[in-house]
Amino acid sequence: MEGMEEMSGASGAGRGGAGGAGACPPGIVRALAGHTTVTLAYADQDGPQACAVLYAAGRAADGAPALYFVTAASTRHGRALAEPGARVAFTVQRDGQEWSGLTGIQGRGTCRTLHGAERDAGWRTYTACFPFVTEDERLRAALERTALWELRPDWLRLIDNAQGFGHKEEWRG
Repeated sequence: MEGMEEMSGASGAGRGGAGGAGACPPGIVRALAGHTTVTLAYADQDGPQACAVLYAAGRAADGAPALYFVTAASTRHGRALAEPGARVAFTVQRDGQEWSGLTGIQGRGTCRTLHGAERDAGWRTYTACFPFVTEDERLRAALERTALWELRPDWLRLIDNAQGFGHKEEWRG
C-alpha cells in the first residue's frame, strides 16, 4: 500500500518480543497492507459492540502506521469513536485461513476524522487501495461526503503461524 513500505525497518521486535517505539516491523507492515477489512471493537453507553469496515493501510504524517476508513459520523460506531478519549481494539485477518498458515493482526488505538490536507492525503491512500471508488461517479460522490477516519494504532501484534505455531511480533507506538 502507498506509504507502507516506508514504515518498515528494525524496531527491536523479535520472535515473540515486544518492540518499543520506532519503525513498525516489516512483518506487521506486510500483514496490514495485505488485508482490507478491520473489525473494530468499541464501547458506548449501550455497551460493547463491533463492526467491520474496509480500510487502506498507510502511514500518518509523522510516519506511524495508520488505517484509513470511511464511515458516517452518524452511525453507532461513528458516534462512539468521535467521543473524546475513545479507544478501540481491532483485528485484521482474512476469512477461511488454515490454522497452520493463519496470519492476522490484533491492535489497539484511537480514531479521528480527517479534514483538509490530512483528509486529502488519507483519501489518496484509500482510493489507491480501492480504485473502484473513483471509477463509479455516484459511489465516489457519496463517499467524498462521508467522514474519512484515521485509526492510529498504539499497539500492534502480528500472529503468523506460517513462521511457527503461535509466532508473535509486537510493536508499540
